[in-house]
Amino acid sequence: MKTLLLTLLGAAFVAAQNTPIELSVDATDAPRRLIHATLLFPVKPGELTLLYPQWIPGEHGPTGPIADLVGIRITSGNTAIPWRRDPVNMYGFHVTVPAGADTITVAIDFIMPADAGGFSSGSSATSEMAVLNWNQFLLYPSGTPTDRLNFRANLKVPRGWRYGSALPIATESGDSIQFQPSSLTTLIDSPVLSAAHFRTIDLTPGTTTTGTPKHYLHLASDSDAALEIPPAEVEHYKKLVNETGALFGARHYRDYHFLLSLSDHVAHFGLEHHESSDDRVPERFLIDDGLRRAFPGLLPHEMTHSWNGKFRRPAGLATADYEQPMKGDLLWVYEGLTEYLGEILTPRSGLSTPELYREELAATAADLDNKVGRQWRPLQDTATAAQILYGARADYDDYRRSTDYYPEGTLIWLETDVLIRQLSQGAKSLNDFCRAFHGGGNGQPEVKTYSFNDIVAGLNAVQPYDWATFLRKRLDSTDAHAPLGGITGAGWKLVYTDTAGQLWKDVETARKLTNVTYSVGMKIKEDATVADVRLSSAAQRAGIAPAVKLIAVNSRAYTPAILHDAIAKAAKDAAPIEMLVRDGEVFKTFRVDYHAGERYPHLVRDESKPDLLTEIITPLTK
Repeated sequence: MKTLLLTLLGAAFVAAQNTPIELSVDATDAPRRLIHATLLFPVKPGELTLLYPQWIPGEHGPTGPIADLVGIRITSGNTAIPWRRDPVNMYGFHVTVPAGADTITVAIDFIMPADAGGFSSGSSATSEMAVLNWNQFLLYPSGTPTDRLNFRANLKVPRGWRYGSALPIATESGDSIQFQPSSLTTLIDSPVLSAAHFRTIDLTPGTTTTGTPKHYLHLASDSDAALEIPPAEVEHYKKLVNETGALFGARHYRDYHFLLSLSDHVAHFGLEHHESSDDRVPERFLIDDGLRRAFPGLLPHEMTHSWNGKFRRPAGLATADYEQPMKGDLLWVYEGLTEYLGEILTPRSGLSTPELYREELAATAADLDNKVGRQWRPLQDTATAAQILYGARADYDDYRRSTDYYPEGTLIWLETDVLIRQLSQGAKSLNDFCRAFHGGGNGQPEVKTYSFNDIVAGLNAVQPYDWATFLRKRLDSTDAHAPLGGITGAGWKLVYTDTAGQLWKDVETARKLTNVTYSVGMKIKEDATVADVRLSSAAQRAGIAPAVKLIAVNSRAYTPAILHDAIAKAAKDAAPIEMLVRDGEVFKTFRVDYHAGERYPHLVRDESKPDLLTEIITPLTK
């Protein structure tokens, strides 16, 4: 009934759907966090429902920032047309097109948020740069799949700003760009990165595959200094282009654009698109060795999504428009497999080292192996409930569990890779699955959906095995421990020592926290606020809870060094560690009975088995 009703309400547009909808976006006020947009719809008289995009691809939830859509004005000629919001679907607007009207104009404004929360609905602009996501600045008629809605977009950026986008350009004039007509699906899948401090690097020279399409690295920042990427890093990104070609054997895009935002004042995340990726990192990411070591896998992860997530997509995430809810039950493939492939592509490309890769894998394994929440919430539920968990708080994370299909997906797909190599006696690997499942011929962007059974069939085509049972056991398990069979099968073991690795230190510095999770059981922010306490840890048993402020340790004002000294002293002393905390207006002293010293996760070789892990991260190209 709902689909029929929306089709009827969209009938005022259907007769004219072959004429492009004109979208003009004025981003000259982006430094003041305001965007102005005008849409010209071809219509005929009757009832029309316009929708604001709600379920945003890649964000896996109803994250369209409708609260920031303001100033809606609808006219036909010089006559204002009233609109009314749907009382149930807050993203729908009903309009009665008057007799004699063949077009209506919709003017809207969008307030770009200043806070860093969320994905693209988080902070996306500073005084020097902006990431422009088309879904935030438009409405579209209901009743027609977005693949069949034709849009012609025009954009005006602040004077002197340059830009990058995968959306093909028709004409340019000064600060104004007219893009070629495209479907609404392609338009929303093609954000624009624009900035006063901007640089484009062609990554295509040096690629090894004949006929490789163009690849670009667009850099935008709040300063020119942040754009000075070391030449060696440019070569690593060129190597990434080569390695993805060797892994998948085909490219399903016209060209590819990394849109890399370098700023401390925009939300930090990555968002995949078929022909580009919206990647956001701290301002000094390219020129600070520690920051590059801490987050080397962002661009490999998002680029991998062009094959796994965009070209091959779970059927439940391939919706016909942005109003239909998405089903995340296969996100352990969409995100989990992408996480695994992105992590191994990072050392294969030279963006990280084998040692740092193993440190990251050890941290992942330890985190998941120490989550008490896995005894009540199976991994499958973290995928099914993704739209809830993306916005969940970080406190008691090991009990709640968050979007664990990312990191635990890494463990499952590593184990899958190792099993294929073992069962085939080294003749096959997950590389073969990727080429068969995600490959095919080069060409334009398209979507091929899949189900759980398709994944099982694809694995069986590479290496026969009871993959359905293997996967379901890991997805539905409430075992207390994480699936570490890939690590042990690859010839390595998870251990804990009293020395933090380089990656651990770099991540602590980048995230501005002190992480003593596996000793006393706490994460403490730079301002001394306790970000999280691990359930059943010594700190939690003593009575310390998240959100309190750590004032003193053993009668000395808290600093990370003082805390580390106290943990080391307690390893040789029977006395508990005294912690003075402030909880609101109340000060309390807790005695943390912990004496096992510092504990940090690492991988060590098991010489009784072949080293498959090193084999897995060995580059496919010379």
